Amino acid sequence: MPESLRKIIADSKAGKKKILVLINPPYAEATNADNTSKVTNAENKAGVAKTKFASLCMNEYGKASNELFTQFIARIAKEIPNATLAMFSKLKYVNATNFEDFRLNRNAEYLDGFVVHSKSFEGLKGEFPIGFCIWRTKNSHDELNSASNFPSEISCEVLDKMAQPIGRKSFYNLPAENYLNSWVKRPKANKEETIPLKNAISVAIGKTVLSKWSDNAIAYLCAKGNDLQNSFDYTILLSSSYGNGHGFYVTPENLWQTYVVFTVRKIIPHTWLNDRDQFLQPSKELSDEFKNDCLVWMLFNGSNLTASADNLEWNNQRWSIVNHFIPFTETEVNAPDRFESDFMVQYMADKIFSIEAQNVLEQGKAIWQKYFEIDINHSIREELKLNRADVGWYQIRQAIKRYNENGENLPVKFDAFEEAYSALTEKLRPLVYEYGFLK
Repeated sequence: MPESLRKIIADSKAGKKKILVLINPPYAEATNADNTSKVTNAENKAGVAKTKFASLCMNEYGKASNELFTQFIARIAKEIPNATLAMFSKLKYVNATNFEDFRLNRNAEYLDGFVVHSKSFEGLKGEFPIGFCIWRTKNSHDELNSASNFPSEISCEVLDKMAQPIGRKSFYNLPAENYLNSWVKRPKANKEETIPLKNAISVAIGKTVLSKWSDNAIAYLCAKGNDLQNSFDYTILLSSSYGNGHGFYVTPENLWQTYVVFTVRKIIPHTWLNDRDQFLQPSKELSDEFKNDCLVWMLFNGSNLTASADNLEWNNQRWSIVNHFIPFTETEVNAPDRFESDFMVQYMADKIFSIEAQNVLEQGKAIWQKYFEIDINHSIREELKLNRADVGWYQIRQAIKRYNENGENLPVKFDAFEEAYSALTEKLRPLVYEYGFLK
């Protein structure tokens, strides 16, 4: 470094001068697929975060050390301990689970900031907030013992793509022990082999698929991540293990929490602004009506992929899966054969359902009855594994959709069902915030 610059930095540390540094720090993450995939020709970035500074100074920062921009923040705090830092970045260092250790070791005062849509920048994938946040580093000698550390909440002005202010948004730094993904007791796997799935009736393929079951399990809930970024695509209920894991086994004991978690994670629309919002454990006792509404909402959601099917092929064997989530008896839907499981009918027998939930059940039953009335051709039956009577909501919807597309007969309409389901959805959405699942 030039001697003149060394002197300026020394004077700055001594409080004699102030320095304004404009810099574009390197942004890369060692564990990001884009950095390691040969498809992107970026395999040379694998291990990009293994810097000398990381090996010497990032031991207490946990997984945040994988990010070059957090190393940049930590180095500034160490070498320019009274700096004011203003930077564009993702907001995950404020509220993501992997950055809890980083926040515990970061001592800074939030001054102000704004967020903009990620599409305001070229070359970024996805839709999420980019924050411009201003921090006053508090690592100078007179403040080293400050108890403030990292703030529990920061408020940012929201700008649209034309840089016009449209409101404010808060981001929260809360202990991971308060997060929703640690609310449900997760049963342990046993030694029983089961078929790993990637969809209702599609087999997952790979060397490291989850292919174990659990004692008394009736389903598996994929619940990857703890934020809205992951909740829409990775909240899935299956009749066997989800091949990639990222969830928990569903048993009669944790079932009520399962349908609450499922509903809370799926029911709030994902936007660029709430992309990083974290789901929390409820802040007050849940009413029976809310829980029962969540059960019905889950049963008739498009991501309820529970199914029954025979002759699924995996690992040189043929497997069957059983659907425990049919809310009706064979007689109620005019099924031609017995259902292997009546678990859900028995489970719901003593529950009292709201008018909105009853309407969904009634319209859902009408769709179920129509499925057994129509003539579905052989190719569709083969594709959707409709080789048993106790098929699931996913199979029924897909079979009727294919039937309607053929256009040979009067289509089966979903209008009345969708109207009832929308009414239940609108009732439940504000309760997600009222019960504290999201701030």
